[in-house]
Amino acid sequence: MRQDIYELIAEDEDLKKFLRLQPIWYRRLMRNPQEFEKLQTEAVFFYKKSIPHRVSKFADGVQMASMMMHMFQAMRTPSG
Repeated sequence: MRQDIYELIAEDEDLKKFLRLQPIWYRRLMRNPQEFEKLQTEAVFFYKKSIPHRVSKFADGVQMASMMMHMFQAMRTPSG
């Protein structure tokens, strides 16, 4: 593997873990070092750190908070 690619991987814990879980990438990077950006993209999606994943996680949090607010309001309201 090229030294510059190896150093970039060594700096990023997620990439190191991803390579250990997906060893096919070692071979792909040895043959085509220009696929490093594709490796980064695959790792981001694997660890669910992409923008769509973050937006979904944020939306789920907002929905949960809204549900809790409605529940607290229902508990506070005197019943009949």
